[in-house]
Amino acid sequence: MDIAAEIAAYDLPPALAGRLEQWVGEAREQAQRASEEAARATEQAARLATDLKASEVKCEALVHELARLKRLRFGASSETIAAHVRDLFDETLAADIAACEARLEALRESEAETEGAHKPAPSRSKRNGRPPLPAHLERIEHRHEPDACTCGQCGADLVKIGEDISEQLDIIPARFIVHRHIRPQYACRGCETIHAAPVPAAIIDGGLPTARLLAWVGISKYVDHLPLYRLEAIAARDEVPLPRSTLADWIGHIGVALEPLVDRLKALLLEGEVLHADETPVRQLDPGTGKTRKAYLWAYRNNVLGDRAPIILFDYQPGRGGQYPREFLRDWIGWLMVDDYAGYKALWATGVIELGCLAHARRKFFDLHAANQSPEAAEALSRIGELYALEQSAREATPEVRAELRAQHAVPRLEALHLWLLATRQRAADGSALARALDYSLKRWPALSRYATRGDLPVDNNPIENSIRPIALGKNYPRSTIRQGLLVTAAEA
Repeated sequence: MDIAAEIAAYDLPPALAGRLEQWVGEAREQAQRASEEAARATEQAARLATDLKASEVKCEALVHELARLKRLRFGASSETIAAHVRDLFDETLAADIAACEARLEALRESEAETEGAHKPAPSRSKRNGRPPLPAHLERIEHRHEPDACTCGQCGADLVKIGEDISEQLDIIPARFIVHRHIRPQYACRGCETIHAAPVPAAIIDGGLPTARLLAWVGISKYVDHLPLYRLEAIAARDEVPLPRSTLADWIGHIGVALEPLVDRLKALLLEGEVLHADETPVRQLDPGTGKTRKAYLWAYRNNVLGDRAPIILFDYQPGRGGQYPREFLRDWIGWLMVDDYAGYKALWATGVIELGCLAHARRKFFDLHAANQSPEAAEALSRIGELYALEQSAREATPEVRAELRAQHAVPRLEALHLWLLATRQRAADGSALARALDYSLKRWPALSRYATRGDLPVDNNPIENSIRPIALGKNYPRSTIRQGLLVTAAEA
């Protein structure tokens, strides 16, 4: 529109027409500036909204992570504190309660004696739920007969009508004994030769320890997690000198002697079609530097749902690279239950079939629900709980029955869970804690749901994780090496 032509049509004075044109121009410039400022404000508002959303997602993630770390550090649920740590608190509390009960009982007896009460002391009720002592234990009978065979009131003979039998558990502490091997030597005067029985076989030729003593040292160190200096002190109480250097030397001989057994166990392990695998770090001294470095124990277990006795092997390696499980498994082909660690991924190209751990997927939602009571996490936990309830109901079933149960009940639930995960992920903000929990399950869904295709495939990797947990008690092994699954310490400070 031509403003100058419209103004000229009104035949206004030139000065007024000029002023009108100037006002219109200024109004147009102001409108243009206002429009540009509005556009900038709109753009800034959109940018601020995006930044705010990102900050909210980041804040949610940080709150979730902080809550998870606090729960791991200070929590008291079974998902947070290792079993052996909880047991320390439980046994301390139980000891305190027992001490209080014993003191109260002593006070009651003292008060009864002071008051001259002649009533028989109330018999202690038998603890409910206490299991009977194992039948294989040696039993020493002590018969307690009355002082007289006649009644103390009327003098009549007593007649046996029954027996009251109670059992107490006793222990003979570890004691050191000496085996003396006497080999008489005989001479033949005719051919001038000497004859004697052969020297009995021993793990350490010419050594001091018997096989049973070596077993005690090995079990005490690696099962009971007693350092060698404590074993030295235990022996010293019986005035038996067992220096730590000697014990460490015995440990080395044990490792070499057990190599054939470990090789045989590995061969039996790899005969299985289904295996569990996991790894855990251990700290060890780096010789010559005085510092520690991180090494790894790779754990392998046969199928928990199989019909064979459990076999668990630990393979010590200096790192966490994928070449270590490839080297251990070599040509083995089967179903491997693992977590999402990338070191196992190269195995899938060799024909090994991945099984995903449902417990790991559940743990993501458990942490999320513990952090902020997320309703989506609660729904995921409920759905996964139904799958575990089915597994619990088929715990003692045969693989055929379990396969049928999974096909009828687990497969539909898995399909519904997958659809729910996909739908929930579309509503979840990228980068949020909920999105990460969902992505973990969705990314590994084929491996997570594969267990339901057969009746002998495990649902999670908990069996091998439970085998690894006790290692935390004895992780600090100075200058340690592993000989095909057995930890061998060269020297212990």
